[in-house]
Amino acid sequence: MTKTVLCYGDSLTWGYDAANMGRHAIDDRWPTVLQKALGNDVVVIAEGLNGRTTVYDDNLSDFDRNGARTLPTLLHSHGPLDLVIIMLGTNDLKRGLAGGGFAVAATSGVKRLVSLVRRHEWHFGSDEQPEILIVAPPLICETANSYFAAMYAGAVEESKMLASLYRDLADEKECGFFDAGSVSVATPIDGVHLDAENTCALGRGLEPVVRMMLGL
Repeated sequence: MTKTVLCYGDSLTWGYDAANMGRHAIDDRWPTVLQKALGNDVVVIAEGLNGRTTVYDDNLSDFDRNGARTLPTLLHSHGPLDLVIIMLGTNDLKRGLAGGGFAVAATSGVKRLVSLVRRHEWHFGSDEQPEILIVAPPLICETANSYFAAMYAGAVEESKMLASLYRDLADEKECGFFDAGSVSVATPIDGVHLDAENTCALGRGLEPVVRMMLGL
C-alpha cells in the first residue's frame, strides 16, 4: 500500500535560494530528494510557505503565514496521511514575532501543531492517526546581509536551543525527531536559508528516519 508523507514547513521546505532570491530547482528541494530516495511506494507532499510560523501572526503579507490556522485544512485536503513532518520555528525567531523571538516560543508553537494533528477529525471518521516527525531547523548563522541580520537580531543564539527543546518535546509527545543541523548548514549569504547542496543533504539525511517511521 502506498504511504503518504506531508512535509509542513516554511521557505526551507519551499526551496528559497538566497543566491538569487528565487527558488531552487525542483530536484534540489529536500522533499523531492526524499521522494526519490524512498521510491514509488511513498508519496511525499511538499507544503512549504515563505515566512510561515508555527502559530504566530505575521501581517506583512497578503497570505496567511500562521501555521496553526492553515494546518487543519491541509491535513484534510491531503489525507489520509501516514506521516506528517513538521519543520518550523525559524520564522518564530524574528524580532517582533512570537513574543520577542525566543526558542521556547517556537517550541510551544510546534507543540500546538502536534496537538492539531493528533486531534484532527479525519475523513469519514477514520481513527487512524499519522505518525509525526519533528525536525529542528538548521542553525541560523552570522551574515553580512544587513536586512536579515536586523530581522533575526539575537536569533543565532536562540536557534542553538531549538534542537534540544524540540528533542524533549518529541520525547514528551511520542513523536519522531531529527536535527536538520546534523546534516545541513545555513548559507552566510543571509544566515537563514540553505544552498542546493545543503537542502539536498537534508532530504538524504531524513530518508532513514522516515523509512523507519513508515515501517519500510
